[in-house]
Amino acid sequence: MKAVDLIQLKANLLEFLQLVELEGEEIVVTNGSKPVAKISQYQETPGTEELFKNLRGKVKYLEDLTTPTTEEWLEI
Repeated sequence: MKAVDLIQLKANLLEFLQLVELEGEEIVVTNGSKPVAKISQYQETPGTEELFKNLRGKVKYLEDLTTPTTEEWLEI
């Protein structure tokens, strides 16, 4: 992971973005010595179908989940 000062990043943004894109290098942007941001390659976030595909057909519902409840919760 490479650390780059904010001023350097402003002056050479295109070069740093190409480094991230082509080499997969992550860049930590600093303001002085304090890290303020991280630049990395974009990764597609999996959707709900993909996340829960292993659970499909394995969940058992003991009652209708849309039935309103009339029981009140106990106060603690």
